[in-house]
Amino acid sequence: MSDLFAGLAQRTPLGAQACVLHGFALPVAEELLAAIKAIAAAAPFRHLVTPGGHVMQVAMTNCGTFGWCSDRRGYRYERCDPASGQPWPPLPEAFLQLAREAAAEAGFAGYVPDACLVNRYAPGARLSLHQDRDEDDRVAPIVSVSLGLPATFLFGGHVRGDRTVRVPLAHGDVVVWGGVDRMRFHGVLPVPPGRDPRTGGARLNLTFRKVR
Repeated sequence: MSDLFAGLAQRTPLGAQACVLHGFALPVAEELLAAIKAIAAAAPFRHLVTPGGHVMQVAMTNCGTFGWCSDRRGYRYERCDPASGQPWPPLPEAFLQLAREAAAEAGFAGYVPDACLVNRYAPGARLSLHQDRDEDDRVAPIVSVSLGLPATFLFGGHVRGDRTVRVPLAHGDVVVWGGVDRMRFHGVLPVPPGRDPRTGGARLNLTFRKVR
């Protein structure tokens, strides 16, 4: 690890190739929040529609080579923002460094994500159990960074009905799962009411992925 993240490897294992790195993003949290503001200025947060016509509770935007999209046509990655027709904002260097370092700390050296989903949870918003299945690469890890309001992460098995573990996440925590654990079901319980001095009444989440 670089000096920036050295000594921040307190972890909770979730599986053979999955763990929580507690407080790992704290050294760069302010830089991450500033970058999120710039990304949202270029590609505003929006509530996507599922193929079934439901509006998602979590607002989102993207940065990187690919951005995740959903509408009546289905779930997919696009190189351009459908709302503007412009390429998604590039991955900030602080994002890339954090994703590389967290992945390496969790045992995935050489990780280079090509997409980052930026999610904004208002109090009460939740993310139902799901697998991340839209990527060509289903071995490279998912790196998920929590900022702002706390949340409870659900981490299950490879079948939707498997038992889930409830994992409390605080500002600066990073969850990494890949390899044999890459296709586990996961979600987020409704975010409790509250305010955070850094993000107001919201939880922000960065989810790094290797699409191609």
